Amino acid sequence: MKALIISVDLGDLDYQAHAQEFTMLAKGAGADIVGTVVARRARPDAAYFIGSGKLQEASMAADAANADIILFDQPLSPAQQRNIERALNRRVVDRVALILDIFALRAKSHEGKLQVELAQLQHLSTRLTRMWTHLERQRGGIGMRGPGEAQLEMDRRMIGAKVRLLKERLARVQRQRTTQRRARSRGDTLSVSLVGYTNAGKSTLFNALTRAGAYAADQLFATLDTTTRRIWIEGAGQVVVSDTVGFIRDLPPTLIAAFRATLEETVQADLLLHVVDAASPQREEQIAEVNKVLADIGADEIPTILVYNKIDLAGYEPRVERNEHGTIARVFVSASERLGLDGLRGAIVESGQIAGNNAFNVENI
Repeated sequence: MKALIISVDLGDLDYQAHAQEFTMLAKGAGADIVGTVVARRARPDAAYFIGSGKLQEASMAADAANADIILFDQPLSPAQQRNIERALNRRVVDRVALILDIFALRAKSHEGKLQVELAQLQHLSTRLTRMWTHLERQRGGIGMRGPGEAQLEMDRRMIGAKVRLLKERLARVQRQRTTQRRARSRGDTLSVSLVGYTNAGKSTLFNALTRAGAYAADQLFATLDTTTRRIWIEGAGQVVVSDTVGFIRDLPPTLIAAFRATLEETVQADLLLHVVDAASPQREEQIAEVNKVLADIGADEIPTILVYNKIDLAGYEPRVERNEHGTIARVFVSASERLGLDGLRGAIVESGQIAGNNAFNVENI
């Protein structure tokens, strides 16, 4: 599908990184990008976000490139989205909707699909305002006609009922996870969760540590579903390692809520391995974004080691660094080249001992 990107520079220092990330998201969703219109603004326009002048420029660019769809790299209000669609006579997908679309594309497990569907319905419920009537002729009339007010009310009730049903199903999944965690706790097993910005290499590191076959690729949100494996580490005994969904800046609130059951693995972990792309120029900003989400889900007090991955691309040597208190704070590895993994295993053992986990008591080994 041919897509025109509208990119908005609001004066942020990391605008270029934000724009590049959105382009990767668009390509990951399968878009054929035929052009980009950049709008520079001090603040969003209430009606069109980018203002009427820039909107006219976008309209001419879309017509010239024969674009099928407009991808907007900022979250839009329902009114802004509707106004832009009317002006451009094309469907508009904002940043939130694009991320939701990618999640729907990548979710594989039953739980992951439930979570994505819940997030999509919650997002849709804010936009049931006859928003498609202005695109009827473009989309074809049969089955695409704008709903009347009675139909809108029916849709709202149906969405509300579906949301309640999905929440009940996810609650059952969450109870099952709680039961599994209790079983692991009774077995005095250390629980380690890999967290980090999307495309930092979490799944590749997970595979290297556990010899699992989790899908890994150089793209945003390559994997969405939590994968858990039990491994043996000398000096630690049995360790349960979980690979979780990657984080991204401005993650839609509906997704944070919908994925709480999956992220529960992170909240309940004894130790977090915060995987960082050592070769990324935006690594410090990405670390801050992950820390913000961890705080949102109540996982910011869990002992954490920063694992700088992809050192083969960044030109670093494998090593372990300690903070001023002598505690391991950073480990430098290359998961793809299997460099520094012994140092990481040693860091897991030492951090587990400091955390006082029962799995590391001499009597239990």
